[in-house]
Amino acid sequence: MLALWIVPLVTLVIFLWFYLRDPRRIINGFLFNIFALSAGGMCILAAITSDIPILRILAIFPVILIFLVLLFGGFALAILLLINGRILIKKEGRKFSNYLALLLGICILAYIVLSFIQPVSYMPWWAQILYSGVTVLLFYFFIDLSSFLSAYFLYQFNRPKLNQNFIVVLGSRVIGRRVPPLLANRINKAIEFYHRQEAVTTPPKIIFSGGKGSDEQVSEAEAMQAYALDKGIPIEDTIQENRSTNTYENMLFSKQIMDDLSGGSRYNSIFTTNNFHLFRAGMYARLAGLPSQGIGAKTALYYWPNAMIREYVAVVVMNKKRHSIVSGILLGIPVIVLMFTFFVR
Repeated sequence: MLALWIVPLVTLVIFLWFYLRDPRRIINGFLFNIFALSAGGMCILAAITSDIPILRILAIFPVILIFLVLLFGGFALAILLLINGRILIKKEGRKFSNYLALLLGICILAYIVLSFIQPVSYMPWWAQILYSGVTVLLFYFFIDLSSFLSAYFLYQFNRPKLNQNFIVVLGSRVIGRRVPPLLANRINKAIEFYHRQEAVTTPPKIIFSGGKGSDEQVSEAEAMQAYALDKGIPIEDTIQENRSTNTYENMLFSKQIMDDLSGGSRYNSIFTTNNFHLFRAGMYARLAGLPSQGIGAKTALYYWPNAMIREYVAVVVMNKKRHSIVSGILLGIPVIVLMFTFFVR
């Protein structure tokens, strides 16, 4: 029995090695999931085979929970997404991006209904082969989504030290000259960290990063800086980066400012954004060559499911080359099997 614990131990060591090197990678979530599944499985097995009756009884509960999740989890998730989608549309308006949770809930329900109907049995043999390829592809994206969610969850525990030279506040759309609540939360998070560090050492410079959109009166950087000045931040501790149009440029152009101000010396920096956007922003920082970690501002609970769907779709697009290759292989294999079958027949 003891020898079987080598698997979770090895996976834990591998996970920690990757995570401590850089927590901004999806592979961290994949490795953590393997560790969690292997460790959980071993705990249940150890409890079932134990001579202690109470442990055997306790081992039944996670088994029942797993069974219920497999049986009703999809249906419960679909219902929750439908409810959340309705709440989000009511609070945030009828934009397409606000319909994502609702659409995903409908798709999950449709999949459950089709699974009961079992349309595969009515398909011709060649369609069943293609269907199997699509099923494997969906399983691949399920693993990828699970890895993303775990990596995202782990990244929320990032706690930077109070020795930062710069804080980068990532911009988002402003309304006229006014900072909307979602963006205000990002600035407030930076101000909170600024005062915490100011209490123990030299406060950091705050870089407000965001250009001017075609529908905005001023740049996001200017609006954010004005908001921070109203909150009591000295103007000499604020910097505008007003060229960027997306998160990658936020990181890249802010890095250029920090490199110039530091004069080639080493510096410490963090960035602030909303917590649902935190992990993807960290991935963009990594792409820009910026070794910054992030801290996230709280977001309303009803906003999370829809935001996480958008974040995952955006991360898939960021890694479109890898996903295209894997998708091509998984869908290409059944096509090759079909061609070979037709040739043999």
